[in-house]
Amino acid sequence: MSPLVLDTPPVVRRANGHDLPPLPPTGGDDDGGREPAPRRLDNVRLAMMFFLGAEVMFFAGLISAFLVLRLSAPFWPPPLQPRLPIEVTGLNTLVLLASSAAMLSAMRAHRRRDGMRLRRRLALTALLGSLFLAVQGYEWVQLLHYGLTLSSGIYGSTFYTLIGTHAAHVLGALVWLGVTLGLVARGRFREGPAGPLRACAIYWHFVVALWPVLYVAVYLA
Repeated sequence: MSPLVLDTPPVVRRANGHDLPPLPPTGGDDDGGREPAPRRLDNVRLAMMFFLGAEVMFFAGLISAFLVLRLSAPFWPPPLQPRLPIEVTGLNTLVLLASSAAMLSAMRAHRRRDGMRLRRRLALTALLGSLFLAVQGYEWVQLLHYGLTLSSGIYGSTFYTLIGTHAAHVLGALVWLGVTLGLVARGRFREGPAGPLRACAIYWHFVVALWPVLYVAVYLA
């Protein structure tokens, strides 16, 4: 009966007689080696990309229409119309930018699995966003008191359309952030996919990045 012969890798011997371990597989076609699968975007991020693309086109149309009306007017602001509060709104812009920094800190805490810091930074983001809206609301009350309304010509209608649309987006982002904060407090996103949390952060950064453009176009130009 012939002995059983095993197909083992060759053993390489040194000159001093000691054996080296067998050579590892080369990863060629013979041993079934495969390339790692490419990374793909998750559905939440892909949906956010399409949504933000539509939002960019929407605001680009509003800003373009405003600039056309602004450049065609002989005087801007029109005579006897109240001037916009540039200084206060500039400080309020810093408040909104600080909320974006707080959101960045929250996402870093999530990557470090620091649930307490994540909740605190999300709460700080919501607080700064709420403060921004409160200051904007106070400014609107003052402007209405001084006679700037939707019916006071192109100056008033374009101002409330642009700034009001952005305020509505900030309000929607705050509602989304509040729901996300509640889910985080219940232990969600601690393990497993965190696509909704990342989508909330992306949208918040979008509404923050949009505001300086509106501030320059409406208040400073």
